[in-house]
Amino acid sequence: MNNEFQLIDKEAISTLNFPAIDVLEEKEAIIQRKNDLDRALSLGNLEHVKIKIFFEDDISKKAVETTIWGVTDSRVILKQGVVIPVNRIHKIV
Repeated sequence: MNNEFQLIDKEAISTLNFPAIDVLEEKEAIIQRKNDLDRALSLGNLEHVKIKIFFEDDISKKAVETTIWGVTDSRVILKQGVVIPVNRIHKIV
């Protein structure tokens, strides 16, 4: 799966366009994504561990290695106010 995704800098995320459609279709996968985000948030806040987020904008699949600072129902918040819509995330490792 990883070679489908292009690694980009966190700073480039703010220039991307994100469609409203969820990239995941299965309910189990959506629940798993939420659990993974909550775990990644704890790791980021407590241990400053960087994780990899695999996501998709309106053009292609991308990945970023970063620390998650916050998670809302609809967005993942990274450093410097950079956000990725939750519904565009394929997986978190």
